[in-house]
Amino acid sequence: MDDNDSPSARIDARIAELDDWRGETLGRIRALIREADPEMVEEWKWRGVPVWSHDGILCTGESYKAVVKLTFMNGAALDDSTGLFNASLEGNARRAIDISEGENIDAEAFKALIRAAAALNGTKKSGG
Repeated sequence: MDDNDSPSARIDARIAELDDWRGETLGRIRALIREADPEMVEEWKWRGVPVWSHDGILCTGESYKAVVKLTFMNGAALDDSTGLFNASLEGNARRAIDISEGENIDAEAFKALIRAAAALNGTKKSGG
């Protein structure tokens, strides 16, 4: 992979290189994000972190040995009535969802969070 690869191509490569449950999980999450917000933009930041943005960062998708971590930059401002956020709960802005091997995420609740994050970013961009 060289520096000219698109962010989407780099995310494809990351999913492929994680040839275990983490790659499957990241791929499934990416598909849900695309379903929830077809206008989102894929980015590649901080030397290897997949980022999904729409008027600002919606969430990042980091892969660790034990979890795939989805960090929402403005998660504290989102209504998480289904309780998906289970990490980084103490901060003033960010919230995260840690997904361990064998865990499934509530797809509809996750897509609702993505849509809410995009709407929040849109109101911040428009000054509302």
